[in-house]
Formats: sequence, C-alpha cells, structure tokens
Amino acid sequence: MAARRIVQLGDPLLREVSRQAVDARETAAVIEDLRDTLHEFRRTHGFGRGISAVQIGVPVRVIYIEFEGVPYSLINPRYVRRSGEQFELWDDCFSFPDLMVRLWRSVEVEIAYEDPSGATHRLAARGALSELLQHEMDHLDGILAVDHARDAGSLCTREEWVRRFR
Repeated sequence: MAARRIVQLGDPLLREVSRQAVDARETAAVIEDLRDTLHEFRRTHGFGRGISAVQIGVPVRVIYIEFEGVPYSLINPRYVRRSGEQFELWDDCFSFPDLMVRLWRSVEVEIAYEDPSGATHRLAARGALSELLQHEMDHLDGILAVDHARDAGSLCTREEWVRRFR
C-alpha cells in the first residue's frame, strides 16, 4: 500500500471512538498503511514508534508499533491491567509533531489483542513500551496527549523542549 496523510490536531476525527476491527482484508490493508506511514514519518521527522488507524483517517481499533526493533500489529486491543504507580514524561504525537506534552502514565500495563491471523495474545509492558501503548490506546478512544497535560505549563514546542530539556 502506501504512506498516508496523518490526521492533525483539530480534525474532529481524532476525537471519535474507533469501531472494532472485523474485516480481515480491511485490517491487513490498514496495518500495511500504518507501517508505511510510520516509516515515512520517521524518515521525515526523525522520530516515531507507533501509530493508530484513526491517525490515517480510519477509525478502527488497530495499532501498529515498532519498539526496539520488534513490530507489533495490535487488533482490537483492550486493557487487562494498569498499575496505579505512575511516571512523568514529555510525550509527542504524529498528529501534532511540533508540540510536547508533560503528563503522567502508568508504569505498567497489560493488554489483550488479536494478531492479523486472529490469534489472541497478551502483552505486558513496563516503562517506555507501557507509555507508548497507553498513548496509542488513547487514540482509539478519541483521547489525545494534550488531554492529559499536567497543567497549563505542561505544553512546549519541540524546538523549545530540545533547547531546554535535551
């Protein structure tokens, strides 16, 4: 397939709750487009680990992640568990790539999901992978990182963030 246009902050589609993925052919095409879009974004912006289907204009519960060299195609993911312990971080998003958001995320999560063959799996994650999963899972429910900003001082342009915190 091909890299797709990424839906940007302000587009009402980002606030929609995504529907369950049921059509295997549609899901396979979406996963391929998500992979291509992630690679193109990474090539042009220099960062990126995951993307949800709604970000390419398809409000279906599908996430594609590449974390530490491992690709994950997560279909109809749902939380099994989230830890009460949280950590603070600066988050970014393909849908607003020039904005950084300081927020809190659970240290650990466990999700259940289907793979492209229909098999069900569980994925337990801690730290950076946990944060990434929570970010992408939020997209499926129309929630954005900016909704989790700690306070009014928790937004920063990427340029300023690099200048101050890197």
